[in-house]
Amino acid sequence: MSIERIVFAVAGAFILISVLLGMYVSPYWLWFTAFVGANLLQSAFTGFCPLALILKKMGKESGRAF
Repeated sequence: MSIERIVFAVAGAFILISVLLGMYVSPYWLWFTAFVGANLLQSAFTGFCPLALILKKMGKESGRAF
């Protein structure tokens, strides 16, 4: 799996998990959903993604997302 695919998978999983936690545990978990969404938005414009940097240092290959 390429870095881009891993980032998409992790972001999607975080969003789904935090929405479920927001529904069943506490609505404050929706702030985490907003944080993940804001991070995705800023990375689209700046190209900076902390997870991508970590994965690159771990030796994962960068690839085309689509």
